[in-house]
Amino acid sequence: MKNNKFNIILKYFLTGTVFLLFAGFSSGQDESAPKPEIGIYERLGETIPNDIVLVNEYGQQVNLKSLITKPTIFSLVYFRCPGICSPLLNGMTKTIDKTDLEPGKDYNIITMSFDQNEGYQMAAEKKENYLDQLEKKIPVDSWRFLTGDSLNVRKTADALGFKFKREGEDFIHGASIMVVSPEGKIVRYLYGTDYLPFDFKMAVTEATEGKVVPSISKIVKMCFSFDPEGRRYVLNVTRIAGAGMLVLLGVFVVFLNIKKKKNKINSK
Repeated sequence: MKNNKFNIILKYFLTGTVFLLFAGFSSGQDESAPKPEIGIYERLGETIPNDIVLVNEYGQQVNLKSLITKPTIFSLVYFRCPGICSPLLNGMTKTIDKTDLEPGKDYNIITMSFDQNEGYQMAAEKKENYLDQLEKKIPVDSWRFLTGDSLNVRKTADALGFKFKREGEDFIHGASIMVVSPEGKIVRYLYGTDYLPFDFKMAVTEATEGKVVPSISKIVKMCFSFDPEGRRYVLNVTRIAGAGMLVLLGVFVVFLNIKKKKNKINSK
């Protein structure tokens, strides 16, 4: 009788869980829905193309791949940004000061403007500004500030999985830095505008070894769905509830099995 009751409970529990999971995941993976035009789409394991030509802070054309000679931190911003670009670069300067790794020796940094209308003069001004902010004195060429035409800027952004959209005089975009190995392979993404020194150091170390590390964004994408009208990610309660029920189910089954074994032992 007890076994029958257990089987009935388990049956309904599994049915409810499967239903919630199916509803949640199908709502988040509608192939016919338009894909958002902004955000970070991880290109882990992919390599920076060889044919991208940008302009450095001295007004010289440079092949982007030729600048990647050691682990390299990429940040994509635009210099006139009234929003998160300045906090992102400020966060980078703080992290550079706090870590015991040395730019120019252990890693390099490349900051590129994705606004094709910004020239190398503005890049040079920004570079001087951020180098002055650093407490740590670093080699001038260990942090490059680049600009470029629309084609090469777009190639770079696409290669790094950085999607942005112009809106009037400004842009809508996300905030992330990308870590690339000396061979130009994308190995890690760090999100937001502040970075823990430990995470930063680990990312550089992993890049040195060419080790690709998925980020927490995979979990975030499971828990959130993109709202194209509001242009933001919203919490997917159904999907989280289904995942939670699966966890509870696992605990429930383990508990009953342990209880069943104890009863057998006590009955002997």
